[in-house]
Amino acid sequence: MIVLKLGGSVITDKERPETLDGDALEQAADAIENALAANDDDLVIVHGGGSFGHHNASEHGVSTTDGTHDAAAVLEIHGAMKTLNQFVLSRLLERGVQAVPVHPFSTAHRDDDGTLELPAAQIETMLSEGFVPVLHGDVIAHAGAGATIVSGDELVAELARDLAADRIGLCSTVPGVLNADDAVIDRISAYEDVASVLGASDTTDVTGGMAAKVQALLALDAEASIFGLEGLASFLEGANPGTTIE
Repeated sequence: MIVLKLGGSVITDKERPETLDGDALEQAADAIENALAANDDDLVIVHGGGSFGHHNASEHGVSTTDGTHDAAAVLEIHGAMKTLNQFVLSRLLERGVQAVPVHPFSTAHRDDDGTLELPAAQIETMLSEGFVPVLHGDVIAHAGAGATIVSGDELVAELARDLAADRIGLCSTVPGVLNADDAVIDRISAYEDVASVLGASDTTDVTGGMAAKVQALLALDAEASIFGLEGLASFLEGANPGTTIE
């Protein structure tokens, strides 16, 4: 079982609202097609919001903690993410990947403590029937706060736990977690070891940037890898490119 996240910054141009990076998405789709043809691992894909979700969420002041009761704002954020999700699905389907959408807005919620609830039975059934579920960062109902954002990283962590994933991969715009000299850190086992070099994203990101990614992955039992697009094929082949989070 592999849970793979395609970062929003990888498949979109985060500097330009609602702009796809078509070449990068094609490269990612090729790597996924080749991996599925070579082995029979179950695969769940999550993609980030990039310039689609983050832009719209920022415009409305919505984050993982700050919510909205404005239905129009919810529809704009969710609609942008459905558009990006359709781009991802279409590229995968063109390659024969049996990709199907799972929209968190319709399946997940947060309770009044902010705890994410994402039932896994639907996704398990999809996998057992030969589908490749494709989830995405989204806006979701949040008790007492209206609607807030659920990040792709949160979804990856929740799915990895509930589905007992063997391997977790986050495909980013950088080749791994970088130290102060911009060199890839090989392994991270404690957040305190890298806190001084982790910061928020340089572009609009309402979900916490690299620091949030590392913290979420450290809380999991399974090892995870953070790598660049050039490392995606090798990760899907069983290697551990980039930075390993343990």
